[in-house]
Parts: sequence; structure tokens; C-alpha cells
Amino acid sequence: MNSAIADNSFLPADKAICKSYPGIRSFLVAQEGTLRFENYYNGYHSLTLHDLRSATKSVISLLLGIAEAQGRLPALDRPVWDSVKEHAPQRPDPSWAELTLRELLTMTTGLYWQTGPRLGERFIRRFHQSRRWADFILRLPVVPERRGTFQYCSAGSHLLSILLTKWTGFSALEYASRYLFSPLEISHVAWDSSPEGHSSGHIGLHMTARDMLKIGLLCLGKGTWEGRSLLSAHWLDESMAPHCTPFNNYGRYGFHWWSAESGGTHYSYAHGHGGQQIYVIPELEAVVVFTSESRVNRFKNPKGLLEKFILPALQKT
Repeated sequence: MNSAIADNSFLPADKAICKSYPGIRSFLVAQEGTLRFENYYNGYHSLTLHDLRSATKSVISLLLGIAEAQGRLPALDRPVWDSVKEHAPQRPDPSWAELTLRELLTMTTGLYWQTGPRLGERFIRRFHQSRRWADFILRLPVVPERRGTFQYCSAGSHLLSILLTKWTGFSALEYASRYLFSPLEISHVAWDSSPEGHSSGHIGLHMTARDMLKIGLLCLGKGTWEGRSLLSAHWLDESMAPHCTPFNNYGRYGFHWWSAESGGTHYSYAHGHGGQQIYVIPELEAVVVFTSESRVNRFKNPKGLLEKFILPALQKT
């Protein structure tokens, strides 16, 4: 990536951030391999670690894609029960024996869970307060009529981290450090763990905005970084393809990535509470990153900035 340039094309978005988005900490734009805009707000800087919140889920998806490329993943439609049954209660819901990796990735398991239109999850605090997160997840019943229907569920995302460890022998942090962060020259990270020591699969990853941009550029490059293939283009295509009907204002869910379109331009993105976002826009060869204050109850989604200011600016080049 070339040196940063404060491209005037993105000043309208920058001004809107200063005026109407007090929670935003950083805003970066890269296009065609060049960093066109980078700015930090409210005293934050390029070395600040940002709490990705649910954008962590998208990184878990990439790690599973790397495991798939290394031949460590079972078939997507094979039940995962044998890999998780050690955490199950004495009388598990019999439907658990049928749930697949594909259903976990697309959040179509039918697990009993409640999520609001702004992705607020009713049971998340109870989940976090439990002593054994894996046991909590395996005690959730499966609602048969909900299987195959999208239901945003962070508990299933954490189970993916547990499965990644089962299949690779590494925690998500250890695996990422070897096979994702190291090739991308990412060294300044933190990742929270469950009470049992698994890297949190639904939230908990902390990265700099520049390193988040690298994640987006890897996806833009179809899984290849500086000539080295880390995961397959097919996995990324599946991750960023819609696998459900549109959900509220967020778009459609893939393998732990959202996809949407604005004015005919399609894009995919990782999204975390507060406005932690990585946008991948293949047809414009661009990546956009926002980081924001994460400890908020309500926030203004930076997606509005993307659609109103940033996409038009990118299209003019």
C-alpha cells in the first residue's frame, strides 16, 4: 500500500463525521492499493487498539476459511455434533445431532435465541455471566420450525471458535497469529477469552484501524496477500454472498459477513456494535474502515456515510 493521502474527495464525509458522528474514532479509505484517506478523531491515533465487537465474527469466518484451505475443516453440510458433544448436558436436544457447520456460519441453526432489529440480543448477558460458555450454548434448544431461517445469534459464533480449536489444535488467537496476522504483518492485537480459555468467537478481538484495513484488502484480493494464498476465493465468495433474506437495514447475511448494495454498487462488510466496520467493495477496488466508541447503548451507523458520501466519491475516480 502506498503512502496516505488526504484526498479532498472524502472531505465531505470527514466533515459529516465531525459534525454528526461524535462516536467515530477513525475513518480510512483505500482504493486500487493506495491509501487515499486516513483520519482519527477525539484524540485517537493509528496505534490505538479498537474493540471490534461483532466484527470479530467476520475474522472467525476468515480463520475457518484458512482451515478449509489447509484441509482441516469437515464438509460444510456434515453435522458438527461429534466435535462438540463433550460440552453437552446429559439430555441434549436431539436436533443438535443434525446441526451443520454451514448452519452455524449462516446463523440458520434454529437455536432458541432472541435478537432485536438493531441486533440487540436478549440472552447475551446471561451467556456472558455463565461459568462455562460452551455448556450454555449446548443447552440451548433447537426450534425445528426456525431451522433454515436466519436468526442473528452470537452464541453460535462462539461455538465456531470452539470448533476451530477442536479441528486445528490452536485457539483462534494462536491460529490467527500463525496463519493470518503474521502474513499480514499484524502484531499489535488483543483477543478476549471465555472462562474456559477459548478465544471469544462473537466479540473480543481488538485491532488497529490500519490492520482492519489489511483484513479488508485480503478479502478484496480474494484471499491472496503479496502473492501468497491464505484462503480460497471460493470461501470468500460464499462468505460474502447472501444466504438469507434482507434483515432490517443491515443487508443479507453470508458466512458471518453482511452484504448489501447502494445505487447499484454491491459491497460486503464486517459490522460491530457502535460502528466497527470493514467494507469490501470489489467493483470499485476499494476498502473502507470505520472504528467507533463501542461502549454505547445507541449509535449512528456509519453505513449512512458510506452510501451518501463515500461510494459517490469512489465512483468518480
